[in-house]
Amino acid sequence: MKRSQINSAIRRAKELLAAHGWVLPEWAAWDADEYSARPEVANWLHTHQMGWDITDFGSGRFARRGLGLFCLRNGIQSESGSCPYAEKLLFVGEGQETPFHAHKVKMEDIINRGGGELILAFRQPEGITAPIRLRRDGMRVHLEPDEPLCLSPGQSVTIPRGLYHRFYAKPGTGMVLGGEISQVNDDGSDNCFLEPLGRFATIEEDQPGLHPLWNEVGSTA
Repeated sequence: MKRSQINSAIRRAKELLAAHGWVLPEWAAWDADEYSARPEVANWLHTHQMGWDITDFGSGRFARRGLGLFCLRNGIQSESGSCPYAEKLLFVGEGQETPFHAHKVKMEDIINRGGGELILAFRQPEGITAPIRLRRDGMRVHLEPDEPLCLSPGQSVTIPRGLYHRFYAKPGTGMVLGGEISQVNDDGSDNCFLEPLGRFATIEEDQPGLHPLWNEVGSTA
């Protein structure tokens, strides 16, 4: 994935946030030099996996299979005294898929905070034939595997740990400003994908970065 694509994705995310009245923490606007000048903050954000995250899942086709995220708050799964929850914003282009994945530890709510319609589908882990039973804003939903569930702006669904799920913004309805409220998030160890792919993009540096991604920020105190 080219750095220019990452920069464009961040700019589109900022436009979407502005359209819906969301304001990010001040460090969301820092460049690499500003992070370097604040190593204690940079290390804290890195260890908590907070900040910008743009990925194509190794597909090389970000517009079709990819996701933009911004992690606002998060704990550390291995630290018992750490913050026990996480919050992310998701920036989902029309037709842009986040492929099937599940989490070993994390339960989460996926929220449509504004924009187009967010479509989700679900599958049980291999060997499990139990029906897919979820709650959309507290109301029971029964689904067949791969049956689409539509979230209009304002709606959310609770996804239990271990349940595979994919999502994309419905073509023709606009980009989605999504949200995720969950238990502590760990992108290094808690994601299980149905097919082999990369959680983080391999980046081709074709222009200077607008803002570092969270995994590019300093990792030593």
